[in-house]
Amino acid sequence: MSIFVDESGDFGPFDSHAPFYIFTLVFHDQSVDIQSQIEKVADKLQAMGKSPSHCFHVGPIIRREQDYYFDSIQERRRMLNVLVAFARSVDISYMTFMVEKKQTSDAIQLTLALSKQLSRFLQQNAAFFCGFERVVVYYDNGQVELNKILASVFGSTLFNVEFKRVIPAQYRLFQVADLLCTTELIVQKESRHILSHSESGFFGSERDMKKNYIKPLLSKKFKV
Repeated sequence: MSIFVDESGDFGPFDSHAPFYIFTLVFHDQSVDIQSQIEKVADKLQAMGKSPSHCFHVGPIIRREQDYYFDSIQERRRMLNVLVAFARSVDISYMTFMVEKKQTSDAIQLTLALSKQLSRFLQQNAAFFCGFERVVVYYDNGQVELNKILASVFGSTLFNVEFKRVIPAQYRLFQVADLLCTTELIVQKESRHILSHSESGFFGSERDMKKNYIKPLLSKKFKV
């Protein structure tokens, strides 16, 4: 079992512009081959004039930043659609863990809340995860606090777990974790009517956003 991890937010004080801390786990049974789907992504990127090994960064696609600064909104939507289509085509599932930061007083409380959520999920599904010979957690070590949560909770719950530092460009499923984490963040922000101008402009109408992005991707959520 491969588990790819991505996060949104930080462990600093509450900020109205970033009110949540979210991390997402993407699960993939390594016995299920997804190479043909990966090759289709490369072909689509090449047809769009991009490098076939291009690494998707969902936030910058939406906000027109970094590699996407000179791309039109149509080109950026096409880019995101390639990643969405890939995520829909592969046999994966995911689970997201979230805390609204105004409900925690400091980083210790935030760490405790996230640890409890992850521990509860793993305990409830221990038989499933222990059915694999190995469970490999891939994370880019972006945040020390999340590293500690993953190591302590996975290590104390599963006997067959190991950790590997991931380079995002090397794994399409890590880029899918970024996509799903961002999608869950969009869902929370949309429900509270706090989408940014760039998010609202990129996705268009609420109906289109839910139909083309949110509903198809949420269907991948792990069935507890």
